[in-house]
This record gives sequence, structure tokens and C-alpha cells, in this order.
Amino acid sequence: MEKVNYHRKMLEIISENEDKGLVPTLLLHTCCAPCSSAVLLKLADHFHITVFYYNPNIEPYDEYVKRKEEQIRFLKEFHTVYPIAFLDCDYDADAFLKMSKGLESEKEGGIRCHKCYRLRLEKTAQVAKEKGFDYFGTSLTVSPYKNAEKINEIGEELAGKYALSFLYSDFKKEDGYKKSILMSKEYHLYRQDYCGCLFSKEAREKEKRLKALEKSL
Repeated sequence: MEKVNYHRKMLEIISENEDKGLVPTLLLHTCCAPCSSAVLLKLADHFHITVFYYNPNIEPYDEYVKRKEEQIRFLKEFHTVYPIAFLDCDYDADAFLKMSKGLESEKEGGIRCHKCYRLRLEKTAQVAKEKGFDYFGTSLTVSPYKNAEKINEIGEELAGKYALSFLYSDFKKEDGYKKSILMSKEYHLYRQDYCGCLFSKEAREKEKRLKALEKSL
């Protein structure tokens, strides 16, 4: 079966709206300022965007606050034709811990991560429905460590469930991830070295210890 080109699907959505003279509203879930940077650069001229910060996976709490504050700072410094709003959620680590129960030993990128995508995307869809947004989407697909196909499949499923329009994406395309790194340097953004949850933090620390050991041998 031929793979779906989600980047092309996004461009088609943008083109169709432009042909109609529309600038739709978009509730865009973001996980951090660096990932959002190149995504907002791509979308800011085509949507009235509200950045939705819902990330119950991020631990510890200090790390959560640091990433959130950096996201807010970036939005203040990143000037766009259409102002970008920010919608914050309360810290809700219990939601992630409940979801990941029994999946603690899963490898990064596996079923626990897929359920985490769903947790955050479903909350985004619920709020988008409640507040009457035209589209909902996420910046997660900019990361080469995230499964863009799975994210889009979940988004499409939730769009049907909530009778919404999902903004398909694969923001890695057209050097999206590379641009996020360059923009992080330009705006002096804090770039974390693990995805967010304690499991990914432990995996990253183990990886660093192994590399340090290899260097010492």
C-alpha cells in the first residue's frame, strides 16, 4: 500500500482555503517552543492560530513550567501577520500516569508513545469542538523521533469522532526539523534533550551514560 503524503494533504487544505479567500481558525497543540517554531513559520500566514499547551506527559513539574514559559516567550517575540493566541492547560501529570500504567517498560516510540499522542490530540479535539475552531492539529510531526503516520491516523479518527477538521501534517518535510533547530538558535530557545516523560528522561540518561562509558574505554 502506498504511503499517504500528509504534507501534501496539508498543502492542499491550505490551497483550497486560499482559493476561497478564507483564513480559518486553528487550535494547534504544541509540545515546546523549538518544535513549534518552524511549524508556526509554515502556518502563520494561512490560519488564525491559537497555540494549545497541553502536555501532561512532561515531568518533573519544573521542566513543564520551563518549557511552557519558553513557548510563551517565543510567541511574544515571533511576529506574524495574524496574532497568535495562547491557551494554557493546568498541569495534569496524573492523566499521563494513568494512561501509561502497565506500559512503563515499553520502548520509546512504541505503544506508550502512541497512547500519549492520542491523549494530547483528543484533548485538543475536545477543546477545538467546544470553542468552535475550524481545524485542530499538532506540531508533533516536526520531530524525526515521532511517528507522523500514527499521529495523522489518530487525528483523522478523532476528527470523525468529534465532527471536526483535522490539519494533516508532516512538518519534517521541506527541512522542517532543520529549520526548527536554526530558529531555536536565532531565538535562543531552550532545547530539552528528552521528549518529556520520566521514562524518556531515564532512557536518555542511560544513553548518555553508555556513551560516556564508551568514550572512557
